[in-house]
Amino acid sequence: MPCDITLGRAVQCKNVLGGLRAVYIMNFVGNAIFGVQDDIVDTVSPAANAYKYELKGASTFEQSVISSRENGSTYVEQKLTLDLKKLSIADHKQLKILSYGKPRIFVEDNNGNIFLAGLTKGMELVTSTIYTGAAMGDMSGYKIEFLGTENIAAIFKDSDISFVEMGITVITGTVA
Repeated sequence: MPCDITLGRAVQCKNVLGGLRAVYIMNFVGNAIFGVQDDIVDTVSPAANAYKYELKGASTFEQSVISSRENGSTYVEQKLTLDLKKLSIADHKQLKILSYGKPRIFVEDNNGNIFLAGLTKGMELVTSTIYTGAAMGDMSGYKIEFLGTENIAAIFKDSDISFVEMGITVITGTVA
C-alpha cells in the first residue's frame, strides 16, 4: 500500500449540515460479499434486508483513526450513538436481539451521504439505556451506542445506485 498522498484540499463551502437522518441495520452474514470499488460500496451478495430507523435529534456517527508509530499499525474506531424516542415492547425485543449480534450499519447523514460502518467485523451494541426523564418534557426512549473497529474508515455507498439495485431490500417500521 503506497503511503504517499495524491491530492490537496481547498477550503470548503459552508453548505453542509450536521446530524443523522437514518440508519439501515443489516444482520451480519458471514458469507456476505460487498462490492467495493475506489472505496465506494455498490453491491451486496447474497441479497439482504436492511431495517431502516429514522432519526431526528441528537444521534451521531464518529470515526477516529488510531495510528501507532511504535507498532506500525493503523485502525479506525467507529462509534454510532442513536437517540430513539418512545418506548415500546417491539423495540425492547429488537434491542435485545441487536445486543447479541454484530450488524453492519449504513449511516445516512443530513447531507445525503451514506456510509457503511462495520464492513468486515460488524458493529457491536455496547450500551443500550432505557431512559425516561424526570420532567414532563424530557426524553422517553432509548440511547444506544454501537462500536466497531475496522482497518479502514466507513466507506461511502454509491449515490448513483439505489439500495434495491445493490441487492438490499429496505424494510421500514410503522409509527406506534
